[in-house]
Amino acid sequence: MVNVKNKRRLIARYLGVGVDRVWIDPEAVDEVMDVDTREDVLILLRRGVVKVKKVKGQKHEVRKKKRGPGSRKGPKTSRMSKKERWMQRVRAQRKLLRYLRDKGLITRKQYRVLYMRVKGGMFRSKAHLLDYIKENIWR
Repeated sequence: MVNVKNKRRLIARYLGVGVDRVWIDPEAVDEVMDVDTREDVLILLRRGVVKVKKVKGQKHEVRKKKRGPGSRKGPKTSRMSKKERWMQRVRAQRKLLRYLRDKGLITRKQYRVLYMRVKGGMFRSKAHLLDYIKENIWR
């Protein structure tokens, strides 16, 4: 059998497809070896000596449709939206504030001020909130 690798690559480039999508009729290999120009490739394409196979696997449009949160798997942290991360952080900080208020470690007034600062996004995390309380309230 003659090596048609280079001709297959040439045809693929002319047709704008991948090498694996080019099908060459095994009985017409000699004709394919004479191909040099785009016109030759188009003639062979019309005669059915060379064909372009369909794309294997999932099409791009279909893949786009299956990206919603319901079809995602894996660790949640890397897949969480900004809003979900925000909600998780704020809820944890508010829970900490309630705990401190109920234990009597901060007054109701301090609780209210800190609560509004949490709402405004002043603190990055619970640890940051605690640091702030230690520096400014429990001096």
